[in-house]
Amino acid sequence: MTEEFKEWWAYVLVSEASGQTYVGVTVDVERRLQQHNGEQPGGAKSTHRGRPWKLAKKHGPFLDRGEAQTIEHQLKRQRGAERLSWTP
Repeated sequence: MTEEFKEWWAYVLVSEASGQTYVGVTVDVERRLQQHNGEQPGGAKSTHRGRPWKLAKKHGPFLDRGEAQTIEHQLKRQRGAERLSWTP
């Protein structure tokens, strides 16, 4: 059996209501955005308040979750608009 290759992504969302940013990782950015916006089950509890969210930036693809989480951690050390201009 061969394991399916999954591309991991780190992403930054921006709240259209407040301008707040949110950082996460996923293998499916569009599905995850829909979850954050309440269009599908799931999504982070912290994103309920800022709806609607839009995808502002994504980094990747990465070969594994660990690589994506490293970038996520670096992005989370930035604040607000800094997250949008940051590059690895």
